Amino acid sequence: MKLQAIKQRHNIIGRSELLDRALSTAVRVAPTDLTVLIRGESGVGKEVFSRIIHQLSPRKHENFIAINCGAIPAGTINSELFGHEKGAFTGATSDRRGYFEVASKGTIFLDEIGEMPLDTQSYLLRVLENGEFIKVGSSAIQKTDVRVIAATNVDLQDRIKKGKFREDLYYRLSTVPIEVPALKSRPEDIPVLFRKFAADFAEKYRTTPVRLDDRGEILIQNYSWPGNVRELKNIVEQVSVLSEEKTITAEMLVDNFPYLLQRNLPSQQRIDEAGSNMEDREILYKLLFDMKSDLNDLKGLVFGLIQKNDLAVPHVNTSEQFGSVTEVLPAGNRDREHRRDDQSDDHIRFTDGELYIDRAEDHLSNAEIVEEVLSLQDMEKEMISKALTKYSGRRKEAAQELGISERTLYRKINQYEL
Repeated sequence: MKLQAIKQRHNIIGRSELLDRALSTAVRVAPTDLTVLIRGESGVGKEVFSRIIHQLSPRKHENFIAINCGAIPAGTINSELFGHEKGAFTGATSDRRGYFEVASKGTIFLDEIGEMPLDTQSYLLRVLENGEFIKVGSSAIQKTDVRVIAATNVDLQDRIKKGKFREDLYYRLSTVPIEVPALKSRPEDIPVLFRKFAADFAEKYRTTPVRLDDRGEILIQNYSWPGNVRELKNIVEQVSVLSEEKTITAEMLVDNFPYLLQRNLPSQQRIDEAGSNMEDREILYKLLFDMKSDLNDLKGLVFGLIQKNDLAVPHVNTSEQFGSVTEVLPAGNRDREHRRDDQSDDHIRFTDGELYIDRAEDHLSNAEIVEEVLSLQDMEKEMISKALTKYSGRRKEAAQELGISERTLYRKINQYEL
């Protein structure tokens, strides 16, 4: 059966290569009786894969039972799985058949297998090895013919190291492992899933489905989605109910779900008002470019004063410490030369529109170099303060001047207590 047909039959949305690879493995292992271990984060749809394996197997007409091992108390899980005899414990007023007895000839799906108690793990290992189990309170061995599909959202290898999971059971379960990708690993599927959930909601409640603009799609594609498909569906349903507009923008999403700006990256990204990704360090880049521009203006001013007033240029000790050097300043005149009035060999010359100050001698051999310590945070704070002053506190215009979003500016104002 082709993957696309399986997707349509089981309502699987996505064209990710990782998703297709996991689905292809499930299809290939389905006709066998091999034990399968499905791994993946919570909410990725591991139970859907278990049902696909069952429905494509020779056992498809028999029982399929899904059990959440983490939801059953440790004191009753043995009774739930293997059954019990009357009087086996307080409250056991009659015999009870366990899931392994009921599902014989069929399939059992054990979700959150990593939460299964150690004593229950030993009983499960016996079932997997020879199909035998014993009811709680009984000594009679019973047989079952059941296929086991297990799933986990934790690292079982790590639990083995901590002594919380049997290593022999792990290798018995993971005969064929299937890795279901997290939503963050297939960002190309996120907008498609959004539209699907929006359409389903609109059809159910007879309304117009909401849609995302381009920047909204960029936003949800860059979010880490720790809750995976469940979390995405929850957000779609919320905006479908709460939003008066049918076109959902990035700003509307952030207003209702500010955590969507969080990134699983070394540094956080932002979306500015032009729709591009905006990082905080771009503020510092802009500040450095502005400083460079101011420095060039200052150099031009100094040259203008020297030229207009025919000024002599005195020695500057912090420059002379480097020996014979040439300093370059922007200038408007060409091919002129100005010599100092004192007896020094230093002179100013103009060549090809540049101002050169030549140093002939090294007067200071043991000069101490003093480095100025610059704080990027102080520079950023000063730049934001200047922008707010320039626009008389109007944050929207100040944010546009700085090239950042208003939300980022608000956060920086609070951070620096401006």
